[in-house]
Amino acid sequence: MNECWGPTLVSEIELVDVQAGYGRAAPVLRGFSVAVPAGTVVCLVGPNGAGKSTVLKVAAGLLAPRTGRILVGGQDMTGAGPQKMLAQGVALVLQGHSVFREMTVEENVLLGGYTLTDKSKRARRAAFVKELFPVVGERWHSLAGLLSGGQQKQVEFARSLMVDPKVVLLDEPSMGLDPKATSTIFDQVVRMRDAGTAVLLVEQNARRALETADLGCVLDLGRVHISGPAADLLADPQLGELYLGGRPAEKPPVP
Repeated sequence: MNECWGPTLVSEIELVDVQAGYGRAAPVLRGFSVAVPAGTVVCLVGPNGAGKSTVLKVAAGLLAPRTGRILVGGQDMTGAGPQKMLAQGVALVLQGHSVFREMTVEENVLLGGYTLTDKSKRARRAAFVKELFPVVGERWHSLAGLLSGGQQKQVEFARSLMVDPKVVLLDEPSMGLDPKATSTIFDQVVRMRDAGTAVLLVEQNARRALETADLGCVLDLGRVHISGPAADLLADPQLGELYLGGRPAEKPPVP
């Protein structure tokens, strides 16, 4: 089984039977398929080396597949580079922090809309992301480098939404964040989904990511090991032992 399919709705992005890798090495992805409908979070989990980040690179146009197809809104975009993928509505938020620290939050966010020639549309999108991520609006004139790690990540989310993308690709959004900031970031992922954006998420904190996602997809050696509703994967004790860091800690009894 190499497929990770969402509900039977029109998908914003699909990777179909993709093989992909680096140079002359053996392929990392070996016939991988995934479909992400609008307003859905699909989470890719699995051990290091399973191919999760490679999926995002292919989806963003940073790595051309050797075989297979990439469809965005039903249109074949196989082989398109990152600029064309962004123009088609696919935005990537990199792991780690990618804000420009010496620029204000406003300047960072507006960079995400540099392709928007309509000033009124750019203003509407800026107002939208400020409402969606309140801390962005509150710190609009602050230097981005003065924000906490979790706040900087929200700036990156806001920047990615400036072009009104169909799909946002998130690569390890909780990396380096403390538990409180991590919780805030996943709350913001839910806000993006509820605003109608399709989200394809790669995350090492598999249990927390599946608690947020609608659909989970477990990768192993470049193939889909199992996929289904995220809640079902969380409830599977065997998957918990193999891929999710064991069973969740039991809450102490109430005295």
